[in-house]
Amino acid sequence: MPARSRSIAPFEARVAPGSRLRPLVALLFLLALLPPGAINVSAQSRDADQALEELIPDAAIDDPESWARDTEAAKVALPDAAALLAPDANAPLADIPGMTLEWPDAATLPPFTPLVPDADIALAEEQAKAAGETLLPDSDPGGGNRGFGQIADAALIQVTPQLALAFPPDIEALPEREVIAARFGLLAALRKFGNEEDNLAQLTRRARLDTDLLQRMLRIYGYYDAEVIQSTTGFAAPAEGSGPATAIDLKKIGVRFDVVPGPRYALAKISLGDIANARDFPALSRAFALAPGDPVNSDRIVAERENLITALGEGGHAFAEVGQPDLAIDHALRTGDLTLPVASGGQYVIGEIRSSLPGYLSSRHLGRIARFRSGDPFRRALVDDLRQAILATGLVSVVTVTPREAVPAAPGAKLGVADIDVMLTKAPQRTIAGLVGYSSGEGLRMEASWENRNMFPPEGLVRFRGVVGTREQLAGVTFRRNNFRGRDQVLSADLYAQTRRTSAFRARTLSFETTFEKQTTLIFQKDWVWSVGLEILATSELPATAGATRTTYFIGALPLRGAYDGSDDLLDPKRGFRVALRFSPEISVQNGTRSSYVRGQLDASAYQPVSSRVIVASRIRLGTIPGVNVASIAPSRRLYAGGGASVRGFAFQAVGPRDALGNPSGGRSLSEFSLEARVKTGLMGGAVSLVPFIDAGTVGIAASPTVKGAKFGVGIGMRYQTSFGPIRVDLGTPLNPAKGDPRIGVYVSLGQAF
Repeated sequence: MPARSRSIAPFEARVAPGSRLRPLVALLFLLALLPPGAINVSAQSRDADQALEELIPDAAIDDPESWARDTEAAKVALPDAAALLAPDANAPLADIPGMTLEWPDAATLPPFTPLVPDADIALAEEQAKAAGETLLPDSDPGGGNRGFGQIADAALIQVTPQLALAFPPDIEALPEREVIAARFGLLAALRKFGNEEDNLAQLTRRARLDTDLLQRMLRIYGYYDAEVIQSTTGFAAPAEGSGPATAIDLKKIGVRFDVVPGPRYALAKISLGDIANARDFPALSRAFALAPGDPVNSDRIVAERENLITALGEGGHAFAEVGQPDLAIDHALRTGDLTLPVASGGQYVIGEIRSSLPGYLSSRHLGRIARFRSGDPFRRALVDDLRQAILATGLVSVVTVTPREAVPAAPGAKLGVADIDVMLTKAPQRTIAGLVGYSSGEGLRMEASWENRNMFPPEGLVRFRGVVGTREQLAGVTFRRNNFRGRDQVLSADLYAQTRRTSAFRARTLSFETTFEKQTTLIFQKDWVWSVGLEILATSELPATAGATRTTYFIGALPLRGAYDGSDDLLDPKRGFRVALRFSPEISVQNGTRSSYVRGQLDASAYQPVSSRVIVASRIRLGTIPGVNVASIAPSRRLYAGGGASVRGFAFQAVGPRDALGNPSGGRSLSEFSLEARVKTGLMGGAVSLVPFIDAGTVGIAASPTVKGAKFGVGIGMRYQTSFGPIRVDLGTPLNPAKGDPRIGVYVSLGQAF
């Protein structure tokens, strides 16, 4: 018999450790699944290993089916094969070694939010579909007008060529219709339509928006029951069954709103908090100029609230509080009850000023700047003025001026005291500046400066400056104390060395000048200003006259100036006039000869608007030097005319007496006249103006001003308005030039000519 060997087909199963029964059951189960005769036993041996003999005896080899049925394992019920192949779906899955991700059934997914349809798209579709019905046409094929022209004999106001408002013919029904039409014209969505990008759906949407806008405007003026009817002209309604109109020329469409205002609501009750208990109740009640029975008008309510706030602040109520108005409308009675929360507090006088930076800008110095004194009634406008004046020093970047209660006030009786706390934040103190100018007579001039505006607190400025130009060179130092012993009072001292070369003379000058003056400012443009000064100089000068020799002059002067300003703007006046008088007694010593004389000059200018776009400006200047002949006056102290600030078209100093070589020699009298029209062009937002002008002037040898021998110059200029004043460019030409005078004069500078 051939030798037979025992072998087991490969099988994998998960069994508990130490179990010997389960492998056998599994083996038997596998054998049971095989068809009869599938097991090849022809090669198995009966002389096998003892362990294998115990597991599979010879009886199993001889008759395996009988042996398998007779074993203990065969008596165990076999599991359902289908159940093994299809496990319980609710049973948890076993962990897989090395897997760190959660099973999907353990993960928490965010809730699903359904998408919402786009409102704009839905609205556009709806409007496009209903456009033919929404826009009411001229005529309705079904009969009836469908709203066009609802008000008979209406008063029409054409907002745009395609947009009109219709009001009742009686103006008493809506007195504010002109104002409403103007406001509507600025805000209406339909004020611009009909371009290539518009469509019918957009037109209907804008019409609805403008209907709501008109109703809101009418409520502002107290018409809470108003009706606005929109109608459209310029196209016919679509035929029945043909669908909405789609091919419409929007440029031919006109939209009309008929406004039926209805009754106007009136104020029934007005509550203004506690102002009835204030000492100045009559003044406060007059400031809020609304009373029961007046029409409900939201604009008036807002305006009167601001008037009341101003009256409280100017009446000494330093800590008054005014809330927002509340208007309760009763549609049944057609009235409104107005409540304005007001806590007036007591009245106060001003105490002390407290500076947060006493070493930088002291409290005492701030007191000089202020237009009030301790013990004065509190006024909000004066406190705001102090804040602006502190900012104008250029020494602070942020300033907060706040009243603080020092002594409480008893409402209706005792006055309180409010100290003024000034919180300051330093600004950069140092500035480097440059200035470039040009004129055909004076050539190019460049100036540079460095300054420290608070080198000597408070407001002690030191400036170093230098000038390099075609005809001038200068180096100097200036000390300046702003707000010296009072608001807008300036003490200055200037020391400089200068060389000048003009067509009349050449001079080398060393000068010291000090001035004490009252200034006008952009914050507070004063009617009257003045200055007094002292001037000492030594100058070596060579006249341009043929054969002249250089002479050194030692001059002392007491320059005085007074001016009145009745114009409406410091930098760019449009109305009013100005007058200024200069008076300077002088003593001059040259070559042992002493001369005494007075230099005087009168300047006057006037400004008159002739339309909203044209300002006519005129100027006159008269000068005189009595008491001495021309030869005893240093050439630099004589009177000259010509140039950008004098007679335009002529070169600097070119108007007046001349020597045999045609060089200006100066004189003792001066007469100048100017007339120009400042015309706004509308270019660049109205910033550009054109200025045609004519100037005239003459200089005489005698001390009395004259017009004999006057020179005339004409031209045109351009002004470009900036935040710091107009930039001026003038082109002038002389009408009666002398030999050697240029045909064109060009002048560029900052500010008006006068």
